[in-house]
Amino acid sequence: MPEHDTGRRLGAADIGEPLGERATLVQFSSAFCQPCRATRRVLAEVTAMVPGVAHVEIDAEAALGLVRELRVVKTPTVLVLDAAGREVRRAAGQPRRADVIAALGEAV
Repeated sequence: MPEHDTGRRLGAADIGEPLGERATLVQFSSAFCQPCRATRRVLAEVTAMVPGVAHVEIDAEAALGLVRELRVVKTPTVLVLDAAGREVRRAAGQPRRADVIAALGEAV
């Protein structure tokens, strides 16, 4: 998962749900995106294994302003936020569980 920091902190007002206590996985998805469904499953598995980590899924089409601001260009895109809402990692496309866990290691 490459680094990609916009310098902006995201909070509950931006993503529609509270941040995780330790980290947050923010998934940008779209309605007919097959890899988005698989990504949702992977992120749900990881959040179930790692305490204090939240998973928030955002419909990219319904949040175009945020998509543009964060320069999200395809779905799925997953942002890994630390406890303060800073982006530590980002991945476009379907991530592997091991990569998500490794990226979380940097955020917590």
